[in-house]
Amino acid sequence: MIRSLKNPASAAWAYGIAGLAALVALWWLGAYLLQSGIPLASALRPGPAFSSLYELIVQNQLTTHTFMSMKRVAVGLALALLLGVPIGLAIGSSRMLEKSTSSAFQFLRMISPLSWMPIAVMVFGIGDAPIYFLLTFAAVWPIILNTAAGVKQLNPKWLLLAKSLSATRTEVLFRIVIPGILGHILTGVRLAIGIIWIVLVPCEMLGVSSGLGYFILDTRDRLAYSELMAVIVLIGALGFALDILAQKLYQYWTHSTSND
Repeated sequence: MIRSLKNPASAAWAYGIAGLAALVALWWLGAYLLQSGIPLASALRPGPAFSSLYELIVQNQLTTHTFMSMKRVAVGLALALLLGVPIGLAIGSSRMLEKSTSSAFQFLRMISPLSWMPIAVMVFGIGDAPIYFLLTFAAVWPIILNTAAGVKQLNPKWLLLAKSLSATRTEVLFRIVIPGILGHILTGVRLAIGIIWIVLVPCEMLGVSSGLGYFILDTRDRLAYSELMAVIVLIGALGFALDILAQKLYQYWTHSTSND
């Protein structure tokens, strides 16, 4: 065991598992302390929660809700990229545009996306449209800021070389600029995924009939607290997996570019 921990990868896994075990122990302790005053809190313990999660997966009750939540994440992230990357490119390329938009963007970025809920429902109605708006609004800022930062850190010699070779703007954009800032964009994407995943659950309480956020409300109304904790565990696991995926994409890109 001691020899295996000398391997950095094995040590990282061991520490990670130990941290998760400590978290589950604290979860059990918190539920145990609560159940003396709140009898229903006994359903919040890890045992009933993991049992309910297994039953929900086996009975295929979470597939539709999980699919709809992941779809909303994908659409919100795609819209944020479609808006954020061009805006970030423009801001990073123009000092005047950066100065004129900096205050406004910082002001908007500090507004909680959830505070737009009533206006989003009033404008877009009930359904997925207001959710897409809120997720896009939440995710666009890290993509804008990281894209702009990447453009400002581009090596100007690359652009001069392209100009000397009479490269068109399209060629400069797709051959030099985009590859040069892709690492920054992926960093923005990773941050955006974390924000989207946090905002998603309350957004899915806006009157839709599917999604993990909706399922949490449903378990509350049915007093099925073990299922509620099961969905919370699933939300954490899916968010953790999405973050790892974004991290791996970033590591793959930086590794491939360093080898080139």
